[in-house]
Amino acid sequence: MYLCIMVKNEVLALVDKGEMLPLMEEFYTIQGEGFHKGTAAYFIRVGGCDVGCHWCDVKESWNAATHPPTTIDAIVNNAAKYSNTIVVTGGEPLTWNMAPLTEALKAKNLQTHIETSGAYTLTGIWDWICLSPKKNKLPQGIIYDKADELKMIIYNKNDFKFAEEQAAKVNKDCILYLQPEWSVKDKMTPLIVDFVMKNPQWKVSLQTHKYLNIP
Repeated sequence: MYLCIMVKNEVLALVDKGEMLPLMEEFYTIQGEGFHKGTAAYFIRVGGCDVGCHWCDVKESWNAATHPPTTIDAIVNNAAKYSNTIVVTGGEPLTWNMAPLTEALKAKNLQTHIETSGAYTLTGIWDWICLSPKKNKLPQGIIYDKADELKMIIYNKNDFKFAEEQAAKVNKDCILYLQPEWSVKDKMTPLIVDFVMKNPQWKVSLQTHKYLNIP
């Protein structure tokens, strides 16, 4: 029993350092959203999220304890077999220290992308940052300046105001996207199209992987 507790504590310490991560799933597919849609990428989905979006389509990622702590070496070695572009998503990946993972990926000359709500401090070395703020837990400061794209999920009409508030905080080169939440896409897509036509600094983003019926 004592040995088991020691091992568990050692694992938790490694997770806290970012040297192990609660890995929910990893897969090679086509990026379906945002600026890089249509390109091949290897996805690393990390468990753990307390942002709590009611419409989240991966609620099974929320509880980090249900996903096995996995070493960075194992994750990186698997990723390197498939693609030069690695997308880290969640859950909320910034719940954890992303520096060890991204340093190991960069050591293999891989491109590192992250999809995040920005609810926690930005860690890691990133070639592309997709920031998708949520009302429940707003982004932490510096990520607004670092974001390459801002992806706002539109679930109802009030989300357009929130999108404009968040767009006012990002850097001038950040690409602005509005994306309908999947369950209300038929209702919200026409409104998004109308909004973008009136506000052409925005672009429409769709979850094209779902239309293609791929992960």
